[in-house]
Amino acid sequence: MRKEQIDKDVMKTGTTTVGIVCKDGIVLGADKRTSAGYMIVNKRQKKIAQITDKIAITHAGLVSDAQLLTRIIRAQVRLDALRKGKDLFVKEVANLLGNLLYNNIRRPSMVPGIVGFLMGGVDSKGYHLFDLGIDGSITKYEDFASTGSGSITAIGVLEALYEPGIAVKEGVELIKKAINAAVQRDMASGDGIDILTITSSGVQPLTEKEVRVSLI
Repeated sequence: MRKEQIDKDVMKTGTTTVGIVCKDGIVLGADKRTSAGYMIVNKRQKKIAQITDKIAITHAGLVSDAQLLTRIIRAQVRLDALRKGKDLFVKEVANLLGNLLYNNIRRPSMVPGIVGFLMGGVDSKGYHLFDLGIDGSITKYEDFASTGSGSITAIGVLEALYEPGIAVKEGVELIKKAINAAVQRDMASGDGIDILTITSSGVQPLTEKEVRVSLI
């Protein structure tokens, strides 16, 4: 198979992930659909992963790369925390994952490693939301961010409804609206929503009952 065709097939994968900065925490959300072109491969895909008690990520892109990088960053963070004798700052974890992404996309391979992450977390410096691009770039957001094929629709909802200083409870409802809007227009997104919050108490996934929304 030619590299051009591989690139084309890789870019058909899609999703919708959203991160919101609130006055009392971070809210992360993602849909549950995994697709390959016009084929729905999985309707129960977990696209949010907990890294530490205070840090979590969402992923968009190739599932295999996302799963491998998630396992690596978890192990690396634990190892570095043991060496230093203290928890890492969220920015330090973002830098570690950014380095992994930089090397991943530039490694010679028949199938390019196309995967990006949103990272949310809390430390002694406050609440943080980072967008880690497929090229290893790291961008910090003070309000909200969205990745994946449904992100254009989700961003439209966030731009219209987000207000600085919103509470986590309001952020959860806003993420529901943003992802729900995205799945109405993006074929690669759908089949439900996963949401978790990150506050001073740590990472807390919401139950299906708590995040249930009506999807047309």
